[in-house]
Amino acid sequence: VPHRLPPPPTLQPHIRPPEELHTCQKLQQSTFRCLIPVGPQSSKLTRRNNYFPNASPYQLWSRSFASDNGDKFEAVVPFMGESVTDGTLANFLKKPGDRVEADEAIAQIETDKVTIDVSSPEAGVIEKFIASEGDTVTPGTIVAIVSKSAAPAETHVAPSEEAPQKESPPVKAEEKSPKAEEKPTKVEPPKKQAPKPTPSKTSPTEPQLPPKERERRVPMPRLRKRIANRLKDSQNTFAMLTTFNEVDMTNLMKLRSDYKDEFVKKHGVKLGLMSCFVKAAVSGLQNQPIVNAVIDGDDIIYRDYVDVSVAVGTSKGLVVPVIRDADTMNFADIEKGINNLAKKATEGALSIDEMAGGTFTISNGGVYGSLISTPIINPPQSAILGMHSIVQRPVVVDGSILARPMMYLALTYDHRLIDGREAVYFLRRIKDVVEDPRRLLLDI
Repeated sequence: VPHRLPPPPTLQPHIRPPEELHTCQKLQQSTFRCLIPVGPQSSKLTRRNNYFPNASPYQLWSRSFASDNGDKFEAVVPFMGESVTDGTLANFLKKPGDRVEADEAIAQIETDKVTIDVSSPEAGVIEKFIASEGDTVTPGTIVAIVSKSAAPAETHVAPSEEAPQKESPPVKAEEKSPKAEEKPTKVEPPKKQAPKPTPSKTSPTEPQLPPKERERRVPMPRLRKRIANRLKDSQNTFAMLTTFNEVDMTNLMKLRSDYKDEFVKKHGVKLGLMSCFVKAAVSGLQNQPIVNAVIDGDDIIYRDYVDVSVAVGTSKGLVVPVIRDADTMNFADIEKGINNLAKKATEGALSIDEMAGGTFTISNGGVYGSLISTPIINPPQSAILGMHSIVQRPVVVDGSILARPMMYLALTYDHRLIDGREAVYFLRRIKDVVEDPRRLLLDI
């Protein structure tokens, strides 16, 4: 039971006792937190509360600011992450007058990395919006006012469904406007149209551009701006070079076909190709640690862990969530991690932490049918592996020409740090492991 303060002393009217003053501090949470004395004089608070480790006359409550009568609450922009200072109010999910429940999303904030929801602090009716779509907002900015006692707005009737208006009485002849009397109807002969001017002949060197009426100009989303800046910074910073190889997928596809049912039965997830490529990349990074390193000023940082970033394309843009400690995972753990991150990426539910860091990136353009490409390094990493579509091609096997499922692999690396020898050895290791997965078991 929390310690209660002694009753406040008798004071003059209209003077607020000091024990009831709220000492507020803004914390990095989705709301503001206040230190409020617990006692008969305190107002009704929200559901969540925490206590200090030592006995204290105060409790730490989490709540949104409310009016004096506790009827209206302010929906504010939540904390968006350590490296995110502001965002753009992308769109409202509700309208003024709509009924909302506690923690129900009201609006969406688009940042450089993720989309964040602004939730209602309490159940009630949206009274009004304080911010507008397109505004730049920071954590703590008031977005909407929610009232607990207001009634929901009535359903708006479409113009076609509105009751017909009463017809105005007919205008009498003597009540006609003077303008109508001054200008009686007069039939005029049709005028001859002037001949259209012949278009001037343009110079052959001038391009024939389409009319402006057929173009649309829209603001660039923040996520797309961030992607554009990072990719251009990557081109301007790294000395990028790409090396290629091809891999025969026959043995890996046979392994997947033989054990896919047992794999699902035991682990509850399908056995895909990405888990094998992640394991192969981990093996390659362990054999060639320089590929897992990065330049920092005049130093080289060697990472003794492997965090693999997996590029995922969404309707809003490319996101790169991270599989942490991939070197400690088995096939099932990797498949579960990839499925979880891909689902969150599609739903726009990725957090900042799930996309921060990463020591190496894998991009699978083959899911879209790409045959070959040169991927761009994801800063601050030093290399990226590009997977591509599997195509039946004729290859020579033991002196015979056979049709085999083949995939092109591309490794783009920072030539300032990684020499061609290490890059080729790394890519060759991936090829060897994928073509014969038994190497992972035997560590050879």
